[in-house]
Amino acid sequence: MIARRTLLAGGATAAALALARPHVYSGGHASYFSGLNAALRRAGVDRPVVVIDLDRLDRNIDRVAASARAGTARNVRIVAKSLPSPDLIAYIARRAGAQSAMVFHHTHLQALTRCWPTADLLLGKPMPVAALEAWLGAGPRTTETATAVQWLVDTEQRLAQYLQVAAGQCVPLRISLEIDVGLHRGGFASADALAGALRMIAAQPRSLVLSGFMGYDGHVMGLPGPLAEREMPRVKARYAGFIDVLRRHFPALAAGPLIFNGAGSPTFRYHESGSPLNDIAVGSALVKPGHYDLPALVDFEPAAYIATPVLKRQASTGIPTMEWLAGPIAAWDGNRADTLFAYGGNWLAEPVSPAGVRRAAIYASSNQEGYDAASGVVLAADDFLFLRPTQSEAVLLQFGDLIGVRGGQVACRWPAFAAS
Repeated sequence: MIARRTLLAGGATAAALALARPHVYSGGHASYFSGLNAALRRAGVDRPVVVIDLDRLDRNIDRVAASARAGTARNVRIVAKSLPSPDLIAYIARRAGAQSAMVFHHTHLQALTRCWPTADLLLGKPMPVAALEAWLGAGPRTTETATAVQWLVDTEQRLAQYLQVAAGQCVPLRISLEIDVGLHRGGFASADALAGALRMIAAQPRSLVLSGFMGYDGHVMGLPGPLAEREMPRVKARYAGFIDVLRRHFPALAAGPLIFNGAGSPTFRYHESGSPLNDIAVGSALVKPGHYDLPALVDFEPAAYIATPVLKRQASTGIPTMEWLAGPIAAWDGNRADTLFAYGGNWLAEPVSPAGVRRAAIYASSNQEGYDAASGVVLAADDFLFLRPTQSEAVLLQFGDLIGVRGGQVACRWPAFAAS
């Protein structure tokens, strides 16, 4: 006879296993993705693409513009690396009323100076002097065209390099000084260090023109929540301290209109009050990839997805060389009953529709990535699997034209920048 204790233990074990068993997903795309799938199929799309939801994008642009108007108004500067298409940037600029961008690559700088000659362009990172020489050598530069770009400088040594080039070519350069607002990602870290650079600029007015400061603080949101909340007022105070040094000790340089740029997608809303900034940089928030699921952006909507055609679907054969495991694996986890193979793969993105589809680790590939799915998941060959990028700048450059969709129809195709 089986002891009562043994029966109870066996029952508890069975219950625990039942609770641990994965939930099995079934069904097809939710209505939103079903509409995108139909639109892409009607348009004859036959490869992986990035889809931009223009209605969601519009609402995100309006949210950024409203934030920039709150309190003391701040200029919106579009971050080109996060939205790497001249047409996409132009679309955002028109709706937001923006006239400026932040640029991180020499090739993007060349493209934007050609297609948006009236824009004010700020380098988002200090570039090797070779990039400055290449830009100046790409065509004739008048004083007006040369000063459309603000070159970011983080050290006196780099400033001296830029000065030598500017003096040699008799072209004035606008210089934005990178300041360390407490995140220690480079730039002038103290008033004394900043003063040395300001003295050099003041001494060379024909070659160097101070355009302002740049102090990025987006990495604050990488801190645990309470630390981030505590740090933001300190970030603002440090930035204001650098401005005070400029105004007290270099009043002539401070006299002209200057750009005090900072923030970033994770933190621009923290500058709606009590901020020394008059210029905020925003990019990724406008399309909201997965890494930007942050409390400050809770009302923003994901507006960019990867859509890739399913090429093959078959019953799972388990693990190659151990096919006998197919049955037990599917019996335990019904989400591994079938295997899908999609066009391309290995992106910085996660599957989002249909629900329950997930990467099959053994079939990781940039050519035909494999995905596990339950037999009840409705997705056939030539349908699209949708993934949400975890970031935008690297991902959006990998697919050629961006596909803009509005009202269930493909509305536009926007070429991306050349990969950098």
